[in-house]
Amino acid sequence: MNISIVIPCYNEAENVPALRAELWPVVQRLRNEGPGQSVELIFVDDGSRDNTASLIEDTFAGESDVRVVRHKANAGLGAALRTGFAAATGEIVITTDSDATYPFSEIEGLLSHLQPGVDIVTASPYHPLGGVDNVPGYRIFLSKGASAVYRVLVNRHLHTYTSMFRVYHRSVLTASPHEHDGFVSVAEILVRAMLNGARVSEHPCRLQVRRYGQSKAKVLKIIWAHLKFQGAVLAYRVGHFFGRKETLPVLVPPTPEER
Repeated sequence: MNISIVIPCYNEAENVPALRAELWPVVQRLRNEGPGQSVELIFVDDGSRDNTASLIEDTFAGESDVRVVRHKANAGLGAALRTGFAAATGEIVITTDSDATYPFSEIEGLLSHLQPGVDIVTASPYHPLGGVDNVPGYRIFLSKGASAVYRVLVNRHLHTYTSMFRVYHRSVLTASPHEHDGFVSVAEILVRAMLNGARVSEHPCRLQVRRYGQSKAKVLKIIWAHLKFQGAVLAYRVGHFFGRKETLPVLVPPTPEER
């Protein structure tokens, strides 16, 4: 396989040493799994105000297939993912948080689910075999609540819709491009792909509290953005029930405050 690992970063200088210590060994193991298997790291610096980008470049200096793509200004998580997808060259695209809230060692577990007939593998702390460690209650309430609504609207058998820790076949991302620039893009990517016929497998794992830095999520704005998107998906579902032929939901564009 040719693998691209896309990692959005925004003011994550404190987490860069852990990226080297914990992610790089995983990259090396993946490269050694088979002849000709390549793994590239694509860091998208989303307009950080600290020295995240330069620190990543210094930390991985001399290592092959490590790139830093920079946004001049903060554009939002969805925009950073879009940039990372455009820069990726691998047939398999992995997305992960830079703060290791899902252990990087679980990448190999995600890949183990990528069997024939599976298009996307998503980490799932809300699966009966998954779990959450020390994450603030309000964050879990938001994430679980959003996933519960998506389960009703899209597929009740999938437990987690809000985890960015995933593996994709590139063809799925090409067929189902996302529109939202903010945090809601994580759910949008999955929902669009599933409504377009993508088959998803869950990898139960544990979500952990971030060790360094602070979350960039603006909770009330994210809740509102999820509600708007869920309304669009509901309209799509109702339209299909009455025989309309739209293939994807019409999404409400994000406001600058939601990005």
